[in-house]
Amino acid sequence: MARKKKDGENVSAAPTEKKQRWYHNIRDAYRLTRQVNPSITWMLVGVFVLVMGIALGIGFAWGHPVYMSFFGLLLALMAMMIVLATQTRRASYSQIDGRPGAAGAVLGQIRRGWNIEEQPVAVNPRHQDLVYRMVGRPGIVLVSEGPSHRVTRMLEDERRKVARVAPNVPVHLVQYGNDQGQVPIGKLTKTVQGLKKTLTTAEVAQVAKRLQALGSTKMPIPKGIDPMKARPDRKGMRGR
Repeated sequence: MARKKKDGENVSAAPTEKKQRWYHNIRDAYRLTRQVNPSITWMLVGVFVLVMGIALGIGFAWGHPVYMSFFGLLLALMAMMIVLATQTRRASYSQIDGRPGAAGAVLGQIRRGWNIEEQPVAVNPRHQDLVYRMVGRPGIVLVSEGPSHRVTRMLEDERRKVARVAPNVPVHLVQYGNDQGQVPIGKLTKTVQGLKKTLTTAEVAQVAKRLQALGSTKMPIPKGIDPMKARPDRKGMRGR
């Protein structure tokens, strides 16, 4: 659509993007969670009633029911938001679980203290098995995505590569998946962050700089999936 200025010059009218309000984010999170967990409504109602009941009970016992009802309302809303955020994360993870790039999407949520390669460092084009590399205070962490019998060799190959560049740095191998001995998607972040810290912040930066020489592999699928914006019909989640 174009409009005319007074001097006769045509100027394109750029459409203004509607700003997403905070309550819209809450609404979208609730809708996403309800698709996977229909009981989320009763969970939130139960949390609200429980917290308000405890607050009112304490208020009547202390002789300040009005004050405690106001405090209990704020606490109940906060508790509901925490429960909704937790359930939304689980619902999002369940939607991307098993899709190519799922591990990278989850690991991409880890920011503080970690240097994470956006692209996988190893790819099996036929089966779309992947290996991601990240550096943090625990050392070098290699995270695979695919069946255990196929990714074990890929992890060992990458271990040898990083050992040549950083021979004295601990290397941890983590397999994401649902096979025996693998880490499910809901526990992947906790597993990585729970590794024992052995490096300083300065050493993490030095190791990450050394590993840049190894580079990464261009994968023939989209970069990944944002689990907090996951939708079943997103083009980036098809991957196959």
